[in-house]
Amino acid sequence: MSLLAVDMGSSSCKAVAFSEDGRALVQKTCTYSPPESRHPSWAEMPAENFWRALVTVAQAISAEVPQDPVEVLAISSHGETFVPVDSQQQAVAPAILNIDSRAVAETNWLADTLGRRRIFEITGLTAHPMYPAAKIQWLRKHQARVFASAARFLAVPDYLLTRLGLPAYIDYSLASRFLAFDIAKRTWSAEILSACQLGPEQLPVPVPAGSVAGQLVASVAGMLGLRAGTLVVVGGHDQPCGALGSGVLEAGRVSASFGTYECLVAASRAPKLSDCAFAAHLNSYCHVVPDHYVTLAYFPSGIMLEWFLRLICPPGELTSSASIGQLCAQLEADVPQGPSGLCIAPHLLGTCNPDFDPAATGVIAGIRPSTSRADLYKGILEGIACEFANMVELLREAAGGYRDVYVSGGGARSPLGLKLRAAMAGLELHMMQCPEAVCLGTAILAGVAAGKYGGLAEAVKQVVRISETVAPDTTVAESYKAQMLQYRLLYSSLAPVRRAQVACN
Repeated sequence: MSLLAVDMGSSSCKAVAFSEDGRALVQKTCTYSPPESRHPSWAEMPAENFWRALVTVAQAISAEVPQDPVEVLAISSHGETFVPVDSQQQAVAPAILNIDSRAVAETNWLADTLGRRRIFEITGLTAHPMYPAAKIQWLRKHQARVFASAARFLAVPDYLLTRLGLPAYIDYSLASRFLAFDIAKRTWSAEILSACQLGPEQLPVPVPAGSVAGQLVASVAGMLGLRAGTLVVVGGHDQPCGALGSGVLEAGRVSASFGTYECLVAASRAPKLSDCAFAAHLNSYCHVVPDHYVTLAYFPSGIMLEWFLRLICPPGELTSSASIGQLCAQLEADVPQGPSGLCIAPHLLGTCNPDFDPAATGVIAGIRPSTSRADLYKGILEGIACEFANMVELLREAAGGYRDVYVSGGGARSPLGLKLRAAMAGLELHMMQCPEAVCLGTAILAGVAAGKYGGLAEAVKQVVRISETVAPDTTVAESYKAQMLQYRLLYSSLAPVRRAQVACN
């Protein structure tokens, strides 16, 4: 028997079938069609894309594990994306994605109405246009017909649960990403919903991560290639699930996922809501581990590297992780010794911590006639490492000290990138044996719910393993002191440029 963990990412759906001892039996990925942008700040996708992706990966995995048929299915997801559905759970408009930033005015209105500090105290988040609470208000104002026909606003996993014929349950960690969830009471905030003129019945039903949603009836199971009666378990937000899959149960152990966004996650018994955390716009909200919280520091990183690789590579050649890895290996073989001399900020999607500035853009400074594509590649890795070091410092100030980070995700494939991060942050980076920590954490939730493990701690001890460790090189760190200072000055010095851009728009 196997545990099927599905991670609904922001650009693709990834699924892994695990054995009870944590071995990945088979893995499948289904990429969505690109987001639709009818206006510059919009990002939408047909909700059907998520369902098709789930069906595709489930069928493919089921076909390859006949000796270990799937016993439990659990679904986790990226946050903030939501689907407006009618009373029959049918989508009445495209899903509005997390990268959509249309609701700036509504975000400012909510912050002015309740106070930014009060919102942080309730939700553990700082007001930002990415969150559904503001975008639902945007729908009310600008797409009244959609708003009126929407009975509920569902995150991706709860929407998929309804497609499976099950209740629209959402776990506490993913509910926290709505900017409307009271993380202390673990329920929708009456104060925020009142301000937004919404009722809790218009949102999914909050439950603990790892709750049993139900079992698949034969007709639905058949569509997925699974057996009738397959148990379905509520997963969680991808970052807390990845933290669980990296063994982050208590304070002192920090995980990092390297992907489109680079995210550091610390666990604690209480949310970190200090003035320091508020000033740095850190997120502190419900963990998938019962009665625990996570505190996040993150920034967009992998998108910068992906942009560069696609820029220098002919269309159609980067079709798999293997082809991307091969190109990166070629570039790393040609990079110069020592600092590249470039100063690159990887903010293609704006900044996250500490200022959450959607107007920020990627910046490449220091280009000369002799600059090569290998120089640019290394410069991007250096910029990512500088930003990573900044996030390490921010999280340490808010969540307490730590010396080790447990790493997963596709961005961990670059030996040079890991070496630079470890050196600039002064930390040991431990590579997880299972690079798909989100799926492993989701599988742990599924296994505990099905009675395969005695609890989360027992499961982590049994299935979470380290493959290798990258120690910080003090010589490398010393060689980058000047560049680290330049990196910090670059962003602050461009503030007038960003303000002018906003004023012109």
